[in-house]
Amino acid sequence: MATARRTRLRPEERRNQLVALGVATLADRPLAEVTVEEIAAEAGVSTGLVYYYFGSKNGLHHEIVRRARDSMLHASEPQPELPPADRLANTLTRLVEYVREHGPTFYSLVRGAASGDEEVRAVIEDARRQQTERALAVLLELGVPETELLRIAVRSWVALAEQALVDGGINSDLADDELVGYLERSLGGVVAAVVPGAAEALFGATKAKA
Repeated sequence: MATARRTRLRPEERRNQLVALGVATLADRPLAEVTVEEIAAEAGVSTGLVYYYFGSKNGLHHEIVRRARDSMLHASEPQPELPPADRLANTLTRLVEYVREHGPTFYSLVRGAASGDEEVRAVIEDARRQQTERALAVLLELGVPETELLRIAVRSWVALAEQALVDGGINSDLADDELVGYLERSLGGVVAAVVPGAAEALFGATKAKA
């Protein structure tokens, strides 16, 4: 990466710049390989200043992952004005689009769950929790009864969806609508395994759109 000309920024602006540079670096390498020295050089500042803002390499990584998480969640935020099944399809479509545009960042984000840093893992687990709640909200609106097993099943579907997005959204030329359709049907399959017949509300709504 080319070294940027150093400019005088207010502390919060500088901090935001350093985090943004870290997120951009994920396009080239995994989070574990992002270094304080590289980010400092790119920003045209001393490594000491980076440590001042983040305390450590792990502190920098934590903020990079948090920013990437927020970007992904914002890009796929549900549209509350849509009917539940349409909202699910819209959310998944925009999530696939995000993965297509920011594949390496998404890959680094989901693979960060294996990080040795507890705070990094907590940030990623929070993203998974929010995705689980989004899917559950759709199912409950469609009349699927809420149970502990349903919550466990939807959380497992989030992990399945992450892998499908990596393999289908980054590592293949699979059509977006084909991938979105698979994610919808796989969620329906998970629901059917918990409450047989309950997924008909979801499948019926999605078939009606086709």
